[in-house]
Amino acid sequence: MRRGYDETRLWMAMPYKPRNRAWLHGALGEYIRPHWNNTATPGRWEIAKPHLQVLIEALARRFGEVDVYLEFSTTERCDRNCRTATRDDCTCSCRGEYHGGGTYWTDWLLVGEDTLIGPVGRVVRHYVARRSDFET
Repeated sequence: MRRGYDETRLWMAMPYKPRNRAWLHGALGEYIRPHWNNTATPGRWEIAKPHLQVLIEALARRFGEVDVYLEFSTTERCDRNCRTATRDDCTCSCRGEYHGGGTYWTDWLLVGEDTLIGPVGRVVRHYVARRSDFET
């Protein structure tokens, strides 16, 4: 599962099968529009960003754990809009640590962080979310 900094959709590696499309609809709702991108190598499912948290929880419950890659900008300043946000789509330099007063992914296992050089400085954080992170 990957959320790119400047991408409009999440990327998810899961084979193309009708039952996987049906599972996505069951997990996220009948009105979502998952897209199978077969031009990407390897092929991948693409889903609207607002489904990030629900999708990760559903994947962890189904498979036991899920690798999550969240991309952040190193040049986008963290400001009041980030700290008072109510949605989970943080891409700024705080790497989500101050977003909305704290983030739900602080309980996930942080595996690593890589800095990518490009037109916009980027940092990719790799987390592992496990089924146990969502059990109450």
